[in-house]
Amino acid sequence: MVTDRPIVVAGAGAIGCFVGGQLAAAGRRVALLVRPRVKTEIERFGLRLTDFDGSEKKLEAGRLALSEEPAIFHSAGIVLVTVKSADTADVADQIARHAPEDAVIVSLQNGVDNVAVLNERLGGRRVLAGMVPFNVVAMGEGRFHRSSSGDIHVGEDASNTAAALSVPGLTMRADSDITGVQWGKLIINLNNALSALSDLPLVAQLADRDWRRLFADQMAEGLAALKAAGITPVSATPIPMSWTPTLLRLPDVIFNAILGRTMKIDPEARSSMWQDLKQGRTTEIDYLQGAVIALAEQNRVAVPLMRRIVALVKEAETSGKGPPGLSPQQIRGMA
Repeated sequence: MVTDRPIVVAGAGAIGCFVGGQLAAAGRRVALLVRPRVKTEIERFGLRLTDFDGSEKKLEAGRLALSEEPAIFHSAGIVLVTVKSADTADVADQIARHAPEDAVIVSLQNGVDNVAVLNERLGGRRVLAGMVPFNVVAMGEGRFHRSSSGDIHVGEDASNTAAALSVPGLTMRADSDITGVQWGKLIINLNNALSALSDLPLVAQLADRDWRRLFADQMAEGLAALKAAGITPVSATPIPMSWTPTLLRLPDVIFNAILGRTMKIDPEARSSMWQDLKQGRTTEIDYLQGAVIALAEQNRVAVPLMRRIVALVKEAETSGKGPPGLSPQQIRGMA
């Protein structure tokens, strides 16, 4: 890895613009492979990064290289892949054609299968898994808002890529069990669908015991599938993953006290799946719940609640009317 070469963000949406912007603000050479709409927005307004703690950073468009063309990979030292899972194969082919052979590829994507796809398409290159624990919301006019806390985890490697990427405002930590970390994040991300179906901010949803019980029941199905497959998920908080369903079912006062000590969430934080439904895009449900359902089928574990949630999200995608605003009882099929 050559650290004086640009860090190229492949598919700079909300997460990619926030991560790339933080790196650029710390003085790193950053290039963004972006869609035309995002390129126009940043060129017009610059990049404004806001945080749940009230901090803010502003960058003029000239602080970053912006392009719609994959030729921007040509001198990359590190490529951060932030595209949706369905686009991983396409972006891998672009990296293979344009990026130097010694560029390090880091997947900062939801789900657990993206690194396998990248490795298949980029045989021989160094590919590292990563996990982003926080949410970022695209607010418009070049503003990207981080709405929850946590440090990025990156697979441990001899070059200590995580340390090379860590800057003030964006801590990256090397992890020797990145697969376990990814599965832990996927289990937590099962709530993305509930957030999208509820049309509620995450804080409001988590403050309601009925929603938490629904999340706990779905999580319990997921943990049973992982256990049957011999997979041990790693928690991103001090709370062991196996305890989480029980904690979610606790009375509001006790749960809120525990949540406040382990995670900071902006009052208006929303899930990426909520954003997808809001903007009429296809969600990543097949790479989240879908990955767990596949494990469950292989190991003969019943996951009826998860299957119903997938069906409801697919229905919302097809309708194109945005988040449907369902209640926990409607999601359970009881109303």
